[in-house]
Amino acid sequence: MAKVRIKIQSTDIMMLNTICDEIKDLAKKSGIVLSGPVPLPTKRLKVTTRKSPCGNGTATFDNFEMRIHKRLIDLPANEKVL
Repeated sequence: MAKVRIKIQSTDIMMLNTICDEIKDLAKKSGIVLSGPVPLPTKRLKVTTRKSPCGNGTATFDNFEMRIHKRLIDLPANEKVL
């Protein structure tokens, strides 16, 4: 049987978990066997910048980071699911 694979990604982990819970509840109500949500590795994007707006002064840096969280959900593909 064919599968529908849903990839969800977000920078806000609470919102991501809320959406995954809603999908699980919908699948449970309709009697569909759900595989997941499987947590995928979190991508960390880092940016390092100088604190000083000009080039003078001591070399002090700011570090900024954005994390992208991912989840994977598999559903069987049929008319009821889609």
